[in-house]
Amino acid sequence: MTKTAKVTVHPDYKVGKVEKRLFGAFLEPIGNWVYGGIYNPKHPSADEMGFRQDILEAVKEFGMPAIRLPGGNWVSGWEWKNSIGPLENRKVQLDLAWFQIEPNIIGLDEYLEWTKRANTEPMFTINLGTEDLKSAAHLVEYCRHEGGTYWSELRKKYGHSEPYPIKIWYLGNEMDGHWQIGSWEKNPVGFGILTHEVSKVIKWIDNKAETVLSGVSDYSKHFPEWLMKALEQCYESVDYVSVHYYHTAPEGDIANYLNVSSVIEENMRTIIAICDYIQAKIGIPKKMYISFDEYGVMFGKQGELTYGRRGWKDASKVFMQFRPRENVFIRHEPDNFRRIRRVSYQMLEALGVASILLAFIRNADRIKIACMTGGLGDAIAFDGEHVWKNAAYYPYYQMNKLAAEGVSIIPVVNGPTFNTQQYALNDFNQCHSFEGVQAIEAAAVYHEEKEEVDVFIINRSIEDDIEVTLDVRGFEDYKLVEHVEMYTDDLTKGNSFEHPEVIVPVVNTKTKMEDGKVIALTRKLSWNVIRLSKSGS
Repeated sequence: MTKTAKVTVHPDYKVGKVEKRLFGAFLEPIGNWVYGGIYNPKHPSADEMGFRQDILEAVKEFGMPAIRLPGGNWVSGWEWKNSIGPLENRKVQLDLAWFQIEPNIIGLDEYLEWTKRANTEPMFTINLGTEDLKSAAHLVEYCRHEGGTYWSELRKKYGHSEPYPIKIWYLGNEMDGHWQIGSWEKNPVGFGILTHEVSKVIKWIDNKAETVLSGVSDYSKHFPEWLMKALEQCYESVDYVSVHYYHTAPEGDIANYLNVSSVIEENMRTIIAICDYIQAKIGIPKKMYISFDEYGVMFGKQGELTYGRRGWKDASKVFMQFRPRENVFIRHEPDNFRRIRRVSYQMLEALGVASILLAFIRNADRIKIACMTGGLGDAIAFDGEHVWKNAAYYPYYQMNKLAAEGVSIIPVVNGPTFNTQQYALNDFNQCHSFEGVQAIEAAAVYHEEKEEVDVFIINRSIEDDIEVTLDVRGFEDYKLVEHVEMYTDDLTKGNSFEHPEVIVPVVNTKTKMEDGKVIALTRKLSWNVIRLSKSGS
């Protein structure tokens, strides 16, 4: 039996502008993301720098607005000065984050050149784990100063006459986490002071720069106290708080998997409340914004659990869990491609990341930047030879094209609901139960100048198709342009290079509009885009 739901979208329910950076991606030299991925001089499509043109073309086709790079946990042990200049002079170093050997073939200049060739904005992460204020100042001077100083002239000497177009600087990565190299977990006040001083120096070098506090990645031990203590020290000098979240649900638990946006929005309410509290305490009008620059959703297996909701393992034991049994560091080699093609559960992955993006759109007044961790490796899928589009590509692409630069409108949803069960996979991945979660999830974006409205809908029901009545009577004289849907009746199916169109969007020609209401059947576990305009085209 088909169930019914009502979604109301009205132009008076405006939230805020949807920034194009909301649809960015993330790049870190883990496995073959860099060596063998974006860089492989032996690949048939490689250019004169060894960059794979097939990946570059895919990124340009997507229209990737921004990429945060070069990490990630990796950056907390990286010495950027080892990665510039002639290759024969660069230092090979250990990567203690992922137990790899970093050859520094792809260094600072190469990363930034790649973003130029990909037509995307670089957002650069500074090492504040093992590096210091002086190193950060030299890095920004090297990248941003016009010339006439040692570091800016060195950039020119190495073939880059113009400053790099870096506007956003991330000050450290996940520094609240004990797993981080040079972690500041035990000293949030100290890290807040360091962040403040680094941010000052960056803005003295480049008065148009924006800076980001490494804010929240650990929700299990000291959230939200760590953020509160760190942010109070640097609120006046930074522009964003960085937030990371990877949602891991019990294997096969689709309800908890697709409830990711509820968890994110619950955490965001706490984070925004802290920002506003610090603002009020300091007594300045400046509003703090959010950069949600790492995120993902996945299934996980049951692991060890310390007694108590906030139990915690000794950091050295956690460290050893990630350490290879044999004392071997894997060397980054373009020819040794280790990425595994994933076919099963692509549809769920597409819905999971789409749900996260819908949450970002609904909170567009405060979330201004977001970087999908798998934006290059999953949505724009690749192996050692080929590039193709996984199912997750399509909602990501559609929101990037249709939502960016519009105004978010909060939808009101009434329909079937579902509940989730509390779980605790380990000390880090835990979640309480949720009741009354709407099976229909939606976000809407209004482009007033273009007289267009785009409504994005996920049917999260595991069992039921749901007929949605979309009430858009507030948009007088608007007409239905199209209803595009994506679904599969077999979750074990997915796209690959050999079979690239197993899961793709199609137009639902049965969807109709009458008297300001769109009647659309949304299939169970489906992605839907309903487009309207005054012209009807």
